[in-house]
Amino acid sequence: QVQLVESGGGLVQPGGSLKLSCEVSGTIFRSTTMGWYRQAPGKQRDMVALITSGGTTNYAGSVKGRFIISRDNAKNTVYLQMNSLKPEDTAVYYCCTVWRTDNYWGQGIQVTVSS
Repeated sequence: QVQLVESGGGLVQPGGSLKLSCEVSGTIFRSTTMGWYRQAPGKQRDMVALITSGGTTNYAGSVKGRFIISRDNAKNTVYLQMNSLKPEDTAVYYCCTVWRTDNYWGQGIQVTVSS
């Protein structure tokens, strides 16, 4: 079974930073594409950042220059470093992987940016 377990969320002030982690099991992690998505209340779930097995990254325009996605294949873990956080970044963040033509999701973790 594929499992994704997220950690690192919480409450932070505008301008602050957080780092999310997602540990994956049940896949050949080094062969997967990983992503972070987010969903704010009443909104659609949107892509935030992607990273391929080879390390190529892609970011939503709203987070370019502020967020960094990375992976550690030895730890089966993908990270999202979030800097210069804004209230608009407040959402539930989900880790996602593509494995054998299907998508798998973590449980979601709350990030709240507020004074």
